[in-house]
Amino acid sequence: MSNRPGAKKSSSQKVRAASNAGKGSSTKWIWAGIGAVVLVVGVFAIAVGRSSGSSGGGASPSGGTVVPNGNLEYGQIAVSGIGLNQIPDSGPDPALGTVFPTVTGQQFDGQQMTIAPNGKPHIVMVVAHWCSFCQNEVPRLQKWLNESGMPADVDLVTVATSNDPAKGNFPAGDWLRREKWSVPTIVDDKQSQAGNALGVSGFPYFIVADAQGKIVYRTSGAVTEDQWNALLDAARTGKSPV
Repeated sequence: MSNRPGAKKSSSQKVRAASNAGKGSSTKWIWAGIGAVVLVVGVFAIAVGRSSGSSGGGASPSGGTVVPNGNLEYGQIAVSGIGLNQIPDSGPDPALGTVFPTVTGQQFDGQQMTIAPNGKPHIVMVVAHWCSFCQNEVPRLQKWLNESGMPADVDLVTVATSNDPAKGNFPAGDWLRREKWSVPTIVDDKQSQAGNALGVSGFPYFIVADAQGKIVYRTSGAVTEDQWNALLDAARTGKSPV
């Protein structure tokens, strides 16, 4: 649509014209003009509301960028390296000391993104849109990030997996944009290939890796602020927090 004026008279011109007309027609034209103005304002308000609904891709108080706008519900995933088994119920975690697999996928706008060892410590967080613990954890961690800033020495990345339109809070992109989530996020495919390769055993799920990509620690479930800080320290030092 163009904002340029057309050949027709504007609503205000109609009102002025009506005021010069006879008494019988003036009231009709005045109300017609007011109605036209109200209609235009209403349409404009609806358009603005729609365009600014779940805004993504902008700057975040964390210093990062809110996950981008886009309707991608499932991404295209490629995995290289050895996939991880789930965390065992008891005993040592066999994944410790191994390098986490490289996952290449798409963000919610379709742009490619890769999670891979790159010479920096990593925390990989895996979430599901229908998981109540994730729904609590995401805004809590985002608040921490907004107050403390995105760490410059640790790469924080997210995988949104187990995507299912039959479950609540779908799609994941709308949910994360509502929370102003500023951690770069891959959207998994229908088969949850990324989540499976990362050995997801519960939600939310965290992989902590050192600068060489070697896994230092894995855990699932909600974390407190102190535990979150411990995960960051574990990534930096390469030492398990427990």
